[in-house]
Amino acid sequence: MAAQESIYNLLPRLEEKPIKPPRYISIFRPSVKHEIEQSKAQWKTMGPAKVAVPSPKDFLKKHSREPKLPARKKEQESKKLPELSVPRRTDRPVMGIQSKKNFINTNAVAAITGLPKKPQPIYVDRRQGDKYLLETSGLVPKYIKKKDYGVTPKYVTQRSEEMKRAQKEYETSVLEYLKKKAMKQLSDEERESLLQGLKKNWEDVYHEFQGLPVEIDTIPKKLYKQKLESQMKQLEHDIDVIEKHKVIYIANE
Repeated sequence: MAAQESIYNLLPRLEEKPIKPPRYISIFRPSVKHEIEQSKAQWKTMGPAKVAVPSPKDFLKKHSREPKLPARKKEQESKKLPELSVPRRTDRPVMGIQSKKNFINTNAVAAITGLPKKPQPIYVDRRQGDKYLLETSGLVPKYIKKKDYGVTPKYVTQRSEEMKRAQKEYETSVLEYLKKKAMKQLSDEERESLLQGLKKNWEDVYHEFQGLPVEIDTIPKKLYKQKLESQMKQLEHDIDVIEKHKVIYIANE
């Protein structure tokens, strides 16, 4: 179908621009902005508010990063050098002092009365006669001449005493535990009451066993019958044991 023609379509028309509604602004905007400014620091996201600008004089210099030795301390002038033992040029020896000691006689007396020198013990390790001192060779058992030779060290005795003490404490603890868990003997009244209670339990179980149906055709009935039989056997065994033994011991809880 062809479009309808009209002379009004030839007239120029003005373009009507749509009018935008005003932007929505919340009434709580100022209060929210104020709360955010109070709870948020200025440098959390974009760094500090004001950063000190580096000075152009603080540029990197040559050898500035190399390690430097500490400054040398100046020697104190008050300290004086120690005096030398060398005599001075102006010093004069004491003259005119003479000794009356007869050195010849004293040396002769010391030589006659003195003990002769003992030769040092040596050892020879080869046929050529190479001699070495025996004392420094390690062949002489000097350790047997020590004061503490053969004496038990203190740490060994201390350790043995600690082991004995620990063993004694362990034994005492075991004895205390055994005393706590010791066996006690049942009295005749307790034994008789225990025996009567077992018999009463056996009669109760036997009464339930007598109440079973004659025909046991299901699995639950069979299991219940087996349970009652096992209970009766156990009770009969316990009654037999108590009747045979007059003295019975039980753990002291």
